[in-house]
Parts: sequence; structure tokens; C-alpha cells
Amino acid sequence: MTELTLALGIVAPYYNLVLVIIVVWLFVKLFKTPATARTFLPWKVIFAALCIFIVEELLTVLRAQQLVLIPAHINGFFELAIITLFIYALLKQKEIARV
Repeated sequence: MTELTLALGIVAPYYNLVLVIIVVWLFVKLFKTPATARTFLPWKVIFAALCIFIVEELLTVLRAQQLVLIPAHINGFFELAIITLFIYALLKQKEIARV
């Protein structure tokens, strides 16, 4: 690997967390708008997946700083949960659009 790819690999979790702060702010703005609870359910599920992503990235940063000794394969469980929640939100949105 080149030095650029190594540098990007080191910095990626940090700028992911910065971008997540922007996304959380957008979710707060979304949840403040008036709408029916049924319409917001898929977005709440996606927000839950985002929260799992935040935990995953925090653990990645803490592992890189050697503050936490958690094996790297734990990230697979987080990613499985995120994908499952995305699929559930998609199916729920399809159900809402059908009605």
C-alpha cells in the first residue's frame, strides 16, 4: 500500500464522525417537522441504524488509539444490524406507500 492509502485509512474514522454530526443535525431538523407518526417510522429506524454506526466508529477510533481492546470482527455484527435495519425501513416504507 502507498502512504496515501495508509493515511486515508487512519483518518477515515475521524472524518466519518464529523460527517455523522451533520447527519444527526439533519435528522433533528427532520423530526421537528410536523408529520404523521406512521410516515416517520422508517426514518426512525434509519436513525437507529445511524446510532449503531456511531457506536461502531467510536469503537474503531478507540481501538486505533488502543484505549479499548475489542477484536475487529465485532464490526461485522454492527454492520449486520445496520443492514437489517435498512432493509426493515425499506420494507416499512414500501408498506406505507402502498396504503
